[in-house]
Amino acid sequence: MIKTATLAAAIAALERHLGFRRGRLISMAQHLQQVGVIPTGAPRTAPQLDLANVVDLVVAYAADAPLHRAATSVTTYGALTPGGADLSTAPAEVKVTAAEYLNSIAALAAEGDAGIRRMKLEFVSTWPELAVHFEDGSIYRLQAVGAVPGHWQAAGHRQSLTINGAAFADALREVFH
Repeated sequence: MIKTATLAAAIAALERHLGFRRGRLISMAQHLQQVGVIPTGAPRTAPQLDLANVVDLVVAYAADAPLHRAATSVTTYGALTPGGADLSTAPAEVKVTAAEYLNSIAALAAEGDAGIRRMKLEFVSTWPELAVHFEDGSIYRLQAVGAVPGHWQAAGHRQSLTINGAAFADALREVFH
């Protein structure tokens, strides 16, 4: 069973393994705490995060949105669906959102699954998209409902942040084991 971790430990691991800027992580975490996305501590008690809370912090940072939109980014990216499919009428067992997908990947990474180490997570910040790159070159895209899969979603350039699966796994293993 995966335990909880302190916010300070999560920030240190994300800074060390993913190269995230510490100051931005701290600001992001404080904002996410203020709006209730991640827990706050109590007097003389450090905030305790579970795996999903750490994933939310990673998503908020990787979405590269302004600080005041961090919580919205977590919600928006969490609601992405495979290829932008509308899953509202789909059976419950096939309704997979990016939040569920990322939490599954994170759980496998924290447990030491070798397959996770060979993938890459690409967070597109120009429009909401998560592209999961596998070792064989295939890409699994999670997009906003109604998006046209495999197409440019906006005019202009495409900006993204890619997280190496091995670095992601190392950060989570450090925090949760």
